[in-house]
Amino acid sequence: MMAVTGQFMILYVIAHVLGNYTIFAGAINAYAEGLRHWPYTIILWSSRTLLLISVFLHTWYGIILKLENRKAKPETYALTRYRSASLAGRTMVWSGLLIALFLIFHLLHFTFQVIEPGIAATAHPDALGRPDVLTMVVGSFQRAGIAALYVVGVLGLGLHLYHGIESSIQTEGLNNDRTLPVVVRTGMAISVVLFLMYAAIPVSILMGILK
Repeated sequence: MMAVTGQFMILYVIAHVLGNYTIFAGAINAYAEGLRHWPYTIILWSSRTLLLISVFLHTWYGIILKLENRKAKPETYALTRYRSASLAGRTMVWSGLLIALFLIFHLLHFTFQVIEPGIAATAHPDALGRPDVLTMVVGSFQRAGIAALYVVGVLGLGLHLYHGIESSIQTEGLNNDRTLPVVVRTGMAISVVLFLMYAAIPVSILMGILK
């Protein structure tokens, strides 16, 4: 369950960043408007519903596994030396918590638009009468604090994915000693690329490259 829900969320994260990148073409308002109409609105809300279920199950089983692991080893080692466990693997609980908090903030910020109502897209339509998502996003990320918060949030996402991709494939029994190095490098590449893609939007706006 952890592996399957995690892999679904990875696909959602990829699709989400590809949609967000319409901002570089000045087409994010058209993209956002299109999602509100048939048949894309069905796809949007179906994927959001599955995402919500996946987040709940992933979190629930993550907590259960953590408690079971702790119960199996009630006393800590006198001396701990890590031979293969990466920083990402050892901090999955904390990066997962960071992602959860960031997701809540992101939903309140850009989806429900209650954190900065003064520049909410739904309150200020563009020249074509569409919600002005472009102005909302640019106006938010011109604030260094907001931009930095998003970069930290997607950094936690990248760290979580680095170990999550590898461990989900391991859980499903799809790798072996020969393919493991490829799986590790692929997971690292995907996590780094997604982090850079997501971080590029607030950084570009903050630097004045995207206006």
